[in-house]
Amino acid sequence: MVKTALPRRVLAGLAVTSLALTGCGVKTTSGGGGSDGESYPTGAVEMPVGASAGGSSDLISRSVADGLSEALGGNFVVINQEGANGALAAQTVANAEPDGSTISVQNASLFAITPLAVSEDEVTELDDFEVVGGLSRDDYVLVTSAESGFESIDDLKADGSRITYATTGVGTGSQLATALTFSTAEIPGASVPFDGGSPALTALLGDQVDVAALQLGEARENIESGDLVPLAVYSPERVEYLPDVPTASEQGYDVEVYQYRFLTVPAGTPQDVQDTLAEGLQETFGSEQYQQLLEQNALTPMEISGEELTEQLESDTERYASLVEEYDIDLSESNNG
Repeated sequence: MVKTALPRRVLAGLAVTSLALTGCGVKTTSGGGGSDGESYPTGAVEMPVGASAGGSSDLISRSVADGLSEALGGNFVVINQEGANGALAAQTVANAEPDGSTISVQNASLFAITPLAVSEDEVTELDDFEVVGGLSRDDYVLVTSAESGFESIDDLKADGSRITYATTGVGTGSQLATALTFSTAEIPGASVPFDGGSPALTALLGDQVDVAALQLGEARENIESGDLVPLAVYSPERVEYLPDVPTASEQGYDVEVYQYRFLTVPAGTPQDVQDTLAEGLQETFGSEQYQQLLEQNALTPMEISGEELTEQLESDTERYASLVEEYDIDLSESNNG
């Protein structure tokens, strides 16, 4: 199991004593399209995901859906609804009946970073959801081509020229991490936002940009092949998958930005439905399929309770807003640095 600096207490305090087990699931008063007194889930459970097929959010959602289907005996179905950094899928969940028939794996950046880049009426409110529990952390890595000659953030600074850096989109952790790096290190730079990690990676490999901030799982294969050189990770500590790569903080730059994901249901969903889902998550975490997902995508477990996750999210939201204000960064603009 990979270590993480974040809290790791496993969903403590679940009110499982109030749940009556049946032969096909856990008794609940609502959920999954069923009626009072029926076990949850009684029908198909939709899981909108705000990303295209094959991306990290999609793969994680599908692994969780498979795990919950196996653990709870229901049919959890992932529906891709990409756009607006996950906001469209989130709106679908927020507007759904609070009975457990619609749930979703969501990204921290939607709540902690995107509000810094969009207008107030475009902000997705955490109050519209109940957080069931945390899943995993997806760390960002700053990478460059092997031919660039760069090996650290200081190398970018010493170069003296205007550095172009690719991000995975406006309002993402990739954008915030690079904007903070170039601001704190006082490196002249120009942001080039793309719609996701894949096009950003393609642009970097094609020498269209000098560096890029990608999720580790997106860059890992090209790092291992030698096509890309990692300059820094933006995690709280060095990550197991790149143990020789120092964090930005180790290099003297106070930039700690990471993506993490968690399971949500609409606000007002009964507690017993949430508890059932939390128990299903615990079984999922222990499965071989889920463990393989973590390894293959370089994910760090963040299997904490909904309460702990919410506290972490609120802390990160405040911290990011403070840093953006301190360095006078405008994330709504495509050109930062």
